[in-house]
Amino acid sequence: MRNNGHREKNRNSRTLLIWGTFICLFIASMLFYTWCRVQCVRIGYEITRETERHQYLMAMQNSLKVELARLKSPDRISGIARTRLGLIPPTPEQMIVIP
Repeated sequence: MRNNGHREKNRNSRTLLIWGTFICLFIASMLFYTWCRVQCVRIGYEITRETERHQYLMAMQNSLKVELARLKSPDRISGIARTRLGLIPPTPEQMIVIP
């Protein structure tokens, strides 16, 4: 009779150990799944933020290209030369032709 109680106790402790292991594995897998989902959401937000930043920088680059073209305009440079610097086109006597 004493052996029967001991076997029952061993079987109960083994069952408890198996269930405890399954519960720990289940909790660990749920924590891992949650961590993965949080990382996916965080990366998604980062991608969205960087996409918006890229679009902003592309618009800035385009506006700077337009500004550069405006600043390099021959009409603008000619106007500045005449008004601010007092330059005039050279006369034929002032021109030297280099062969």
